[in-house]
Amino acid sequence: MKSFYLTANGIRFHILGDGPEEEPLVLLLHGFPEFSYAWHRQLPVLAAAGYRAWAPDLRGYNLSDKPRGVRNYHLLTLARDVRELIRAAGVERAVVIGHDWGAIIAWRFAMEYPQALSKLVILNVPHPGKYAAGVHNPRQLMRSWYIGLFQIPWLPEYLLSHNSRSWAEELRRAMIRQDRFTEADAEAYARAMAQPGAMRAAVDYYRAFARWGFWLPVKLIHAPTLMIWGENDVALEKSLTYNTEKFVSNFRVHYIPHCGHWVQNEAPEEVNKTLLEFLQG
Repeated sequence: MKSFYLTANGIRFHILGDGPEEEPLVLLLHGFPEFSYAWHRQLPVLAAAGYRAWAPDLRGYNLSDKPRGVRNYHLLTLARDVRELIRAAGVERAVVIGHDWGAIIAWRFAMEYPQALSKLVILNVPHPGKYAAGVHNPRQLMRSWYIGLFQIPWLPEYLLSHNSRSWAEELRRAMIRQDRFTEADAEAYARAMAQPGAMRAAVDYYRAFARWGFWLPVKLIHAPTLMIWGENDVALEKSLTYNTEKFVSNFRVHYIPHCGHWVQNEAPEEVNKTLLEFLQG
């Protein structure tokens, strides 16, 4: 696995990559409050299967550039980052895999740039149309309380960046299979969260989404799409996955029982097996 930098859409991205340069590109987009390391259990498996697998630190995270200002984290800008990363890789199309915030970006990318997408994989984030319909559910509102908290100026990022080790431990406590999150994992996440400006940028994702992203139009997705869902997600109701076929014409879902939101870390063997079956099918 190699670490390198690449400029796309005016941002200098840090990327973890594995696999031969001439093979099909797979982009793996991490969530909050993670970074490219979130995919360290998937990158070598994809490379061994013959893919060029790249996991960037999303703009604002870890070692990538962190532009100031909420508008710099507009969802359409984040989707454009993915498009330009694909171009910078020297190809026109890629498989895009997203978890959490990376999945929100992946859904929007699939709607805005269908010509640049070969296959789509979503981990534990519902389609925007399903989330918009389900957000009025009182149980889901209670699970999404932190989004309201993140609209407060400066306080959330201060708390996150100055207590990064504690928040990394919170990730473990939010998991169902806690034994899969090691001390080395906690240290890695704590270091990334403590990077200057990283948590400000991460919270600005939520601020930008509340202002502009939630209202973006929904477009039908035709690319082959796989959703992998840990059934015991602490933040999102499983019911948000039902009837996604209304928005995605070529869709399948794979549920993993006794597994939480961080599904690629909690159940890496099953996730990897399901990914490869989908990509090679």
